Amino acid sequence: MPPVQTLPIKPRWYLIPARALIVTFLITLLSFAMSLLFGILGLVIRSRLHGIHPNMTLAYRHIALPVAAFAAAIALIATTILEIRSYRQTKTLAQIAKSSQ
Repeated sequence: MPPVQTLPIKPRWYLIPARALIVTFLITLLSFAMSLLFGILGLVIRSRLHGIHPNMTLAYRHIALPVAAFAAAIALIATTILEIRSYRQTKTLAQIAKSSQ
């Protein structure tokens, strides 16, 4: 049997921002959910210790939203860098595969 030859995947530069934004959106949602959970738990514990009713809007405004915004900025930078590295590597490997055929 002859060896199976696979065609190298041609990298597309216009998919870099799309993938970076999708991953950033998912990380932002996850960080918002986790920080909201911990913010609510912290407010409930604090209100029980002081004997007052918790104001849950503080968990959204002063805890979850800033944490999610910070995580979004970091995630966007990190995923963009990783996607550019992956694009360059795939492009180089595709060129090497093309020249070896």
